[in-house]
Amino acid sequence: MSDLKIFSDNIPINGKRIIVRLDLNVPLNESGVEDDTRIKLVEPFINKLLEKKAKVILLSHLGRPKGQVVSKLSLKPVFNFLEKKLKAKIYFYKGNIDNKAEEASNKLNPGEVLLFENIRFFKEEESNDELFAKKLSNLGDIYINEAFSCSHRKQASINKITEFIDSYGGPALEREVKSIELIIKNKKTPVTCIIGGSKVSTKINILSSLSKTSDTLVIVGAMANNFLKLEGKNVGSSLIEEGSGIAVKNIKNFAEINKCKIIIPIDCYVSSNIDGKPTYKTLEEIDSKDMILDIGDKTIGLINEVIDSSNTVFWNGPAGYYENEYFATGTTLIGKKIAENTSLKSLISIVGGGDTIAAIKNTRLEKVFTHLSTAGGAFLESLEGKELPGIKVLKKK
Repeated sequence: MSDLKIFSDNIPINGKRIIVRLDLNVPLNESGVEDDTRIKLVEPFINKLLEKKAKVILLSHLGRPKGQVVSKLSLKPVFNFLEKKLKAKIYFYKGNIDNKAEEASNKLNPGEVLLFENIRFFKEEESNDELFAKKLSNLGDIYINEAFSCSHRKQASINKITEFIDSYGGPALEREVKSIELIIKNKKTPVTCIIGGSKVSTKINILSSLSKTSDTLVIVGAMANNFLKLEGKNVGSSLIEEGSGIAVKNIKNFAEINKCKIIIPIDCYVSSNIDGKPTYKTLEEIDSKDMILDIGDKTIGLINEVIDSSNTVFWNGPAGYYENEYFATGTTLIGKKIAENTSLKSLISIVGGGDTIAAIKNTRLEKVFTHLSTAGGAFLESLEGKELPGIKVLKKK
């Protein structure tokens, strides 16, 4: 962390224009913002800048408009939400990034906010265009990256802009980087990683990398079906990724070489359809119509034992089809166990991924974990050992 330029309270910002790159890519519905998790994470920092009488310019994207103006991907609903939440006057700018945009940022009074329309409405953003990045830099005096979740993208408002303006990482970005270091650098062993999801192919690199830094890998969710199938277990009509056998073998080989233990489910809850009710079965009892939709009681007990013997736990991916409450039990109990040990035994707990956070959202456990990451792909790429374009440019020279 010492090699990154991180924004400090000692930096004078009174009356200065502070560009803050956020990730306001939040779920929307007809009434506006559906999930404000990402907004809540950065709201205190924005209010702090405002209290210090900074002129705050907010940049963000929403979805993937691919350089086109797409009305349903407008940040206007987010603006309406922020207007009610922030302790300041906020304006919305929908024009081009040009002299008028610069004038609008200059006209801000100290303690006011200017939110720009979806930055990805401009094709120059995703192409990391140098001239566009320079125009963005003209909107402010200082740039702060508070969008770690976008920092694996080599884009103008994340990467190239830093060439033209005094640039820093913000507190949320700093927390994300520190949490990754708790897993791969400054780790407190034993380390257990609980990985869910549906596709092995999307996580083969992260699983291979984690086998080098972890003592135990726990595979849950639909991903575990591929491991069970390779062991000759009948998985019925459960979700399977075709052609995953080689990837699973490679992961198991990496784990063996690195002396990392792999744990997969030993029992489960099944149904003939995803909207059905659960039936408990051992792996030997599964028939051709069964779909494995959650881990079973013995598997939960096994995972709890592993968590009890761990000093660091990283969890990414639900244990079952949590969208149906009947199959959310495994995920909920894993979350409760990790939270309990974090509170009572000083367990270092890092929880990441949109689905994982959504699955535990109603358990009121979010604030108990050591770190809750909304960064998704950027977080996983960092764990793979990749240097993110948005982080590399913030390193001290």
